[in-house]
Amino acid sequence: MTSNVACADTYGKAVMKIAIVGAGGIGGFVGAKLALAGEDVTFIVRGANLEAIGARGIKLVSQDGTAQVATNVRATNNYKEAGPQDLVILALKAHQVEAVANDVPDLFGPETVVLPMQNGIPYWYFHQHGGELAGKRVESVDPTGLIAAKIPAERVLGCVVYPASELVAPGVVMHIEGERFPLGELDGSDSERVRRVADVFVRAGLKAPVLDNIRAEIWLKLWGNLTFNPISALAHSTLVDICQFPLTRELAANMMSEAQAVANKLGIEFRVTLEKRIAGAEKVGKHKTSMLQDVEAGRSPEIDALVGSVIELGRLTKTPTPHIDTVYALVKLLGRAMDEKHGHVRLTPSMH
Repeated sequence: MTSNVACADTYGKAVMKIAIVGAGGIGGFVGAKLALAGEDVTFIVRGANLEAIGARGIKLVSQDGTAQVATNVRATNNYKEAGPQDLVILALKAHQVEAVANDVPDLFGPETVVLPMQNGIPYWYFHQHGGELAGKRVESVDPTGLIAAKIPAERVLGCVVYPASELVAPGVVMHIEGERFPLGELDGSDSERVRRVADVFVRAGLKAPVLDNIRAEIWLKLWGNLTFNPISALAHSTLVDICQFPLTRELAANMMSEAQAVANKLGIEFRVTLEKRIAGAEKVGKHKTSMLQDVEAGRSPEIDALVGSVIELGRLTKTPTPHIDTVYALVKLLGRAMDEKHGHVRLTPSMH
């Protein structure tokens, strides 16, 4: 992935021009790490984040409380002004991508690579997939086809996000845990461009193993997300609560079994057992999932990419998903009720 916009840093390595679309927890964390390592980072942001990053740069606070500030960054809400980049990182939730799809091409040069950092089944899933579903659109994440039309899958590298981080104030990101961002070409090839992106991440202190089957890694993370996120949002419970309550542990296992059957029909094998995956979630402890946090904060739950997409793939592969269907219906209704009332749902201690 050569580029005419890259220049060399003091070590003689090519500096990469990188645009981060969205500077929430993950976008802010990745952008700060890359900028601190000397890359040429532009944040495409709005509102208070735009003002804060533009004035003071982006501050990254570690778990131990130490803080670093990357002042060598730009912030703009104008894609044309940012101009062509070597790498565009889409650090938005899946349901927010369509709203920026028309603008993202302003960041493209001839060889610009796009790295979507969304949870769930990605819009590009069936690109270069092979078999009878090759080229099929995943309607639950790209309902109109606009995303695929504007952000061509040929530009995309697959990525799975394992770190947890949080935007705690405008322009201030707290890193909670994790550094792993597995990467992969959609066709499984070991290309120069995926190696170059991986190298840039590693130079920034991140882990970016290059995988020959990025879809299998996407499913492994999704396996927990599609289960524990909606159950926690409905039951207002943490991971350990869900896993240690027999009825919800059984529900989680049933949902995971259905998802595994869908994945298996698409040629995906899981490298850990279902019980081990549940035990891993239990070990995380009293952690509120992102969907529970969204419901408590009055934000629309990210349900279609995480759960609706698996139901869609179940229909495409003629695989029944009754437990997933039921939980999906309930969270969709909860989301609609929250939208109508402009409200949030939170369990608060009684005053009695």
